[in-house]
Amino acid sequence: MLASVFSKTRPFNYLVIGILSLFFFSIKIIALAKPTADWVYYAEQFGLYVLLFASLFILNFITLKNGLTKGNNYALFLFFVFLLFFSSIFQNKNIIISNFLLLLALRRLISLKSLLQTKEKIFDASFWIFLAALFHFWSIFYIILVFIAVILHVSKDYRNWIIPFIALFAVTILFFLANSILDNSLMSTLLDKTYISFDFYYFENIYQRIALATFTSLSLFAFVLHVFDVRNKALNMQSSHKTILFSFILGVGIYVLSANKNNGCLAFCFGPLAIIGANFIEKIENNWVKEIVVYALLGLGIFFFIMQL
Repeated sequence: MLASVFSKTRPFNYLVIGILSLFFFSIKIIALAKPTADWVYYAEQFGLYVLLFASLFILNFITLKNGLTKGNNYALFLFFVFLLFFSSIFQNKNIIISNFLLLLALRRLISLKSLLQTKEKIFDASFWIFLAALFHFWSIFYIILVFIAVILHVSKDYRNWIIPFIALFAVTILFFLANSILDNSLMSTLLDKTYISFDFYYFENIYQRIALATFTSLSLFAFVLHVFDVRNKALNMQSSHKTILFSFILGVGIYVLSANKNNGCLAFCFGPLAIIGANFIEKIENNWVKEIVVYALLGLGIFFFIMQL
């Protein structure tokens, strides 16, 4: 039943995901709230939830607008499930903001296949990526995807290779302007995050380890299948799916490089992996198997969410 609900795009699906995500987000925030928490704290958290829901909406828009799935909401559902796997993201506003900006960038890069307003799209994507790096520094690694997209779509015009540097200049100007207003506090905050950390012993409990192991196994399985499935896609869609695959790899790279690492850093993989996973689910022909897969993923998500409270 659940798989059939998300097998089509309907307003009801957005309502369900919106209510469920708000419910679980609220539980996590209340559980983490200090006794002295005031309305300002809860207002800020609600703002973060709005960004999370907007991220869900943008991902769904990318998926449907560019025909990356066959008109279903499985990507929306999977993104929500991944949030349950790693609910630590709910308490990391920088990752939420940065991931939101990277999804905006991905939206522009995927739309390059239309070959319309390519320079504007390259600039926008680069701008969002550099802006995201101000919140989570190693998001800057995502700029590689801009050059990959240029190679896939518009490599012949040399000006397209220069545009990302113009975007970097624009963000740099804005950063130093804001930094001067805030008495250099932004600079010191940014510099504190610019180092690379390969410390993977950050787990607070065994369930975070199990969640990561489960997520890694599912990701690897879906990724490998999609790599081989890309050649079966329509010729005009292959570049878009390659972009999604590369974006997932770069998301993993951001997680690996990130300082102050935690499972929430895997959020940069959620969008691409949700699209990859949606392609896998929609290819399952047996409806019972499809239902089992969907319910199993949701069950795992709820289990890990509860055990990590």
